[in-house]
Amino acid sequence: MPAVALVFASIAVLLHVYFFFLEAIAFRKPFAHRTFGVKDPAEVELLAFPMLNQGFYNLFLASGTAVGVVGVARDWEPQGTTLVVFGTLFMVGAALVLVIARPRMARAAAIQGVPPLLALATWLIW
Repeated sequence: MPAVALVFASIAVLLHVYFFFLEAIAFRKPFAHRTFGVKDPAEVELLAFPMLNQGFYNLFLASGTAVGVVGVARDWEPQGTTLVVFGTLFMVGAALVLVIARPRMARAAAIQGVPPLLALATWLIW
């Protein structure tokens, strides 16, 4: 797997760790409310548990992809590449679901999906 693909995969990992922070740790903070477009305090409480779950989902996805990046760097083949490809495919798939389900979320889907898509594309091309 080319180094540039690992860089894009690593960017995707860092983004998903940040999503974990926003969703699972900071969701009840005002800046997170603005990030997710939540205006009603009652809605914050209603969404807090699903966001906690979503945050850990993103953390585990980032963790698996990070293990793959480390694995490729340590020549754990084909396991390292397999984990990177699986993780980034999963990230791209989630971004597609987001934009298809809510087209107004295209910017968020692009932030979530472009780095792993670039990782996959560079892996396939090189």
